Amino acid sequence: MEHTENIEPLDGLTATEVSNIWSSYLKNSMEQRFFEYFYNTTEDNEIKKVIKKMLLQSQKNLNELKDIFLNENLTIPLGFTDADLRAEADKVFSDTFILYFCFDFTLLSMSTYPIAFSDSSRKDVRYHLQENIEFTLNIQNELVDLMLSKGVYLKPPQIAIEKKIELADSIKYLNGFFGGSRPVNAPEIANLSRVIHRAQFSKMVFVTFNKLATTKDLKQYFSEGRDGIEKVLDSLQDVLEKENIPISSSGDYKIFDVGVSPFSDKLMLFFINTCLGIFCFSMISQAMTSSLRTDIILKFNKIADDMKMYYGQGILFAIKEKWFEEPPQAVDRKV
Repeated sequence: MEHTENIEPLDGLTATEVSNIWSSYLKNSMEQRFFEYFYNTTEDNEIKKVIKKMLLQSQKNLNELKDIFLNENLTIPLGFTDADLRAEADKVFSDTFILYFCFDFTLLSMSTYPIAFSDSSRKDVRYHLQENIEFTLNIQNELVDLMLSKGVYLKPPQIAIEKKIELADSIKYLNGFFGGSRPVNAPEIANLSRVIHRAQFSKMVFVTFNKLATTKDLKQYFSEGRDGIEKVLDSLQDVLEKENIPISSSGDYKIFDVGVSPFSDKLMLFFINTCLGIFCFSMISQAMTSSLRTDIILKFNKIADDMKMYYGQGILFAIKEKWFEEPPQAVDRKV
């Protein structure tokens, strides 16, 4: 008699797992379109090789997620299709700008996949998430090495560190006002530089998408985002300048004028709301919890409040244009 291996039946998906695979599908669907365009327009062969790996991974993820949706009799999200990309459109971004884009996608992955993994119990979902965490770690290492070799990696400031242990002896350690503030500590410098570098990238994305958007309303929305980022940069750079702490200048964000946008308005808005929105909230929250000086905390609080207002408008914009896919929801048992 032929031996057959007993296959352990899978439990039904939890609400958290449904949310995780749904979000992962939309994320990979978005990324696939960007990677297709980047692969077609990148001239640097080293960058092109990394993009191909990221493109193949996003395609693999979509196939795996489709199988889970079908096996669970769940509706596959619409996501983003060929209609959202003109893959053969002219080159918009310099190769270095594309490199920064790819690195930014890995930052989003590292802020979402580990949390999703820790909230999942079903083996196939955990395996999918674990594979992506491992892939992201490896590809992020490749990207950092590549940026370093090309001299375009934006390093945080290097500072002289006190060699003796100091214990705070007064609540004044928290003070950031009225000229009585202490020097910024290493975690605060790390937070400030991280957010500043991200804001520099975000500003140029807003500038580019403003040029590419096809409607007046969306152009206005992206323009307001650029102005908001300018305020963030002015506010946070002021702290480091007063401390005489140098920070890397903005990266090589060169863009080219094109007649036709390679991206649909829907795709660009989703990137803004997801990559620049959701991930920025995570970054700002981390910065607030690990900063102690009151003036810095208040700056981050103000940035968070402004972001809530701005990205809330972005969600409303997507709903108005009928681009917003509702997340899976429970059956209404009140009817």
